[in-house]
Amino acid sequence: MDDGFADYVAQRHSRLCRMAYLLARDWGTAEDLVQTALAKAWLAWRRIEGNPDPYVYRIIVNTHASWWRRRWRGEIPAETLPETADPRDEAAEVDDQAALWSAIGTLSPRQRAVIVLHYYEGRTLAQVADIVGCSLGAVKTQLSRALTRLRVDPDVRTMSMERAKR
Repeated sequence: MDDGFADYVAQRHSRLCRMAYLLARDWGTAEDLVQTALAKAWLAWRRIEGNPDPYVYRIIVNTHASWWRRRWRGEIPAETLPETADPRDEAAEVDDQAALWSAIGTLSPRQRAVIVLHYYEGRTLAQVADIVGCSLGAVKTQLSRALTRLRVDPDVRTMSMERAKR
């Protein structure tokens, strides 16, 4: 009953986990997303024609969205405020990435999925539309809204201004 499923999992598992991590921003949740997606894909494996990636990516995106809707997203207080890094420090780039992913984390699940699939996975907008299950126009709208929200985010805006000064 395998029909290449084990080979697919062996070849794609780490990439699927990375993509799921970028959606969920938590490795444990990402692994759970991939495991759930692969279990669902296995049930439909014989019906999947051609490249199974869009089908599996769609399962991951939809599962993440349904889990995200159920999860409480309240604030988690910290004892101390994080220190800001010196922009000339090599660690500043890591901080910039963390700020960017933090800002991406504030986007809606669909906007985050469009950003991750298009910019991280390198998918075309048409492929993203197929994976997310909506029209190309809807993907363009979600991408535009996501980029607009990222441009006005104070942390991303500060990061952009500091880079311009360098």
